[in-house]
Amino acid sequence: MTDASPLAGPSDALGAPAADADSAAAKAPADAQSPASLDAAALDGQPVFTGEAPAGKTFWANLNSPFGVGLFLTLGGLVAIALGLAFWNLSTIIIYIVFALFAALGLDPVVRWFGGHNVARPWAIVIVYTAFALVFTGILLLVVPALVGQISQFFGDIPDLVDEFQASDFYGWLNSTFGTEVGTILDQVEAFLTNPANIAAIGGGVLNFAINVGTTISGLIIVLVLSLYFLAGLPAMKVAFNRFAPARSRAKAAAMTEQITDSIGAYLMGMVVLAFCNSVVAFLLHLFLGLPFPALMGVLAFLITLIPLIGSVLYWMTATVLALFTGWLPALIFAVIYLIYMQLEAYVLTPKVMNRAIAVPGALVVIGAMVGGTLLGLLGALVAIPVTASILLIIKQVFIPRQDAKL
Repeated sequence: MTDASPLAGPSDALGAPAADADSAAAKAPADAQSPASLDAAALDGQPVFTGEAPAGKTFWANLNSPFGVGLFLTLGGLVAIALGLAFWNLSTIIIYIVFALFAALGLDPVVRWFGGHNVARPWAIVIVYTAFALVFTGILLLVVPALVGQISQFFGDIPDLVDEFQASDFYGWLNSTFGTEVGTILDQVEAFLTNPANIAAIGGGVLNFAINVGTTISGLIIVLVLSLYFLAGLPAMKVAFNRFAPARSRAKAAAMTEQITDSIGAYLMGMVVLAFCNSVVAFLLHLFLGLPFPALMGVLAFLITLIPLIGSVLYWMTATVLALFTGWLPALIFAVIYLIYMQLEAYVLTPKVMNRAIAVPGALVVIGAMVGGTLLGLLGALVAIPVTASILLIIKQVFIPRQDAKL
């Protein structure tokens, strides 16, 4: 018998074949293999273990430090929650700032009109705010006493108004059509409105009402002061805003900024002018037709018609229903005359007043007014349309040209 030598056969110390040894070496971890063996395995097309997940695996399988990523995501979520809470707590101040900025943009066309007549901008601002203060004080002196008196008279005359309504032909038609339930509902409404406790509950109590009045007055003062500062520094604010754009795009950004601010100012001034016309027409109609509370209805018309597109319709319906308490003939006359005025406003006044504002499709006007009114009330409904118009302008002049340039 001859002893086996190392050259006699390809076997290892344990007697395993050389092919099995090579297979075991290929299956060994990469750090246990030499670079030469890795290169040879790669050339042979054999899989090589590198310690990383394949590219087709999920994002979480490729994470090398999951603890750090989890900590980063947690801290990011906490920062987002903190920013949300801060924004919620500062929502009132943010509303004041937005309102003051839009007021400054609305008054800027008047200031620039004085500037076009050789009046320096500081003096033009003084003239505009002095005139605004005088007009506002005059309206308060004329309207507020009559408004308070008419509100008190309204609650005092509720029984007489109900009796007059029951004696009207319209009530007779309702009673004959729907039965005695109409009288029962009317008695319940009268009992509810004539109860001082219910009136106090509606207003949130006397103390809460006084607090709300004080908050409103202080908010108006803050808005006026902020709008004064914004109006004085509006040119510098535009220059600073334009410097955020790249140098090659600043000319276009400046032109867009001017167009947006001009359209917002023209829109806000136009809305105030149209709402004032609505209030004057409503006041005169209530006064000449003998309808109750003309001053109160005039103020209500001004506030409601500030809502774009649907404000006039809402006031027309509300005032017509209230006029039915006086009689069907005055209500019919009021409805017809105010409807004629609405057509005159839509086809004559609005195109002349809004000729410098950006045109917005009617569907977007309604959607913007609903979204803004839901978020910020009357202020949101007022500023939603110029914001929508500004977004449309940016899309038309920035986004669409970029998309058209892509071939």
